[in-house]
Amino acid sequence: MILIVGLGNPTEQYKNTRHNIGFMLIDKLLNSDFVDVSSSKFQGDVYKHKNTLLLKPNTYMNLSGNSVKAVNDFYKPDRIIVVHDDLDLSFGAIKFKKGGSSGGHNGIKSIDNLIGNDYERVRIGIGRAGNVTNFVLGDFNDNEKKILDDILEYAKNAILELIKNDISYASQKFTLKKWQNAV
Repeated sequence: MILIVGLGNPTEQYKNTRHNIGFMLIDKLLNSDFVDVSSSKFQGDVYKHKNTLLLKPNTYMNLSGNSVKAVNDFYKPDRIIVVHDDLDLSFGAIKFKKGGSSGGHNGIKSIDNLIGNDYERVRIGIGRAGNVTNFVLGDFNDNEKKILDDILEYAKNAILELIKNDISYASQKFTLKKWQNAV
């Protein structure tokens, strides 16, 4: 079984923010084959199809690990893939990683503290500007919005490949240092 976690913050207030790009990708992956198996014990929205689970934690970013741990303890997946925003990558860049440091990302820190860091990560670049907190909790600008759907579609295809193959194969095929149409 594979657990794919998209990181973000719950509530409408944060729905379209840069920090919620993980949630946006889970929404892209969701289709009618997935069944909602959410439970209050999971502290998140959980969807299942065959051997794939999708998770959007209902905790705030800093407590994402609580939800991931609950789902991990219950389903005991063979692999965990976490999708999250990355300030240190240019907008639209996509990189893959297994283990390593959190890079200062509070959602990743929370997961690492509760289950360790032996999981795969898909990092989607959001760039960096001004005050970090205001930037990650801010909405995408108009230019970013024009290409966001294409970036998410590309990342969706990367995840679908990652499900079928190992991280090194997906990394070779889908790593992007910069989105081709980024402004």
